[in-house]
Amino acid sequence: MSLRCTSSGNRRCPNQAIRNTRQVRISIAADELTGVAVILPVELGERGHDLRLHGALTENEPGDWALSSAAAARDVIDGVADQAIVCCWTGTGAAIAANKLPGVRAALCHDAVTAAGARRWNDANVLALSLRTTADAELAEILDAWFSTTPSEKAGDLASIARLSALERGVSAAL
Repeated sequence: MSLRCTSSGNRRCPNQAIRNTRQVRISIAADELTGVAVILPVELGERGHDLRLHGALTENEPGDWALSSAAAARDVIDGVADQAIVCCWTGTGAAIAANKLPGVRAALCHDAVTAAGARRWNDANVLALSLRTTADAELAEILDAWFSTTPSEKAGDLASIARLSALERGVSAAL
């Protein structure tokens, strides 16, 4: 399901500069409608992003964490989405499921510092969140960090990402 969201204008954004970054196509998956899964589409919509919903966020897909997380990650691989955000009770299963697809670098992030590091040093393209532990205010901070941080251009960091890609292809000589 694809959803075009725009700002409702009725909510003040504490960091307007970050909230008005470029529009990103984002696939979101959750296995149940609890915790941040309820506010995540609203928060991203208010930031002006194009959303594609999976799992419990839709009426026509099963709310299974493995299937919905893989569907969102597949959207990134297929070019339908620029990034994905996957959620389950702990966030761990969602990250594991997403990481089963070649080319996906999913990172489970519990705070803004981890989210920024995942984008900067790992060029993560899928954000995994815990429905149990991620607070609403923390979600905004995590998203601010995720969307405002760009991947590192340093040679060592680029080499590490290249080694990950080689490992995906089964090339153990990369170690």
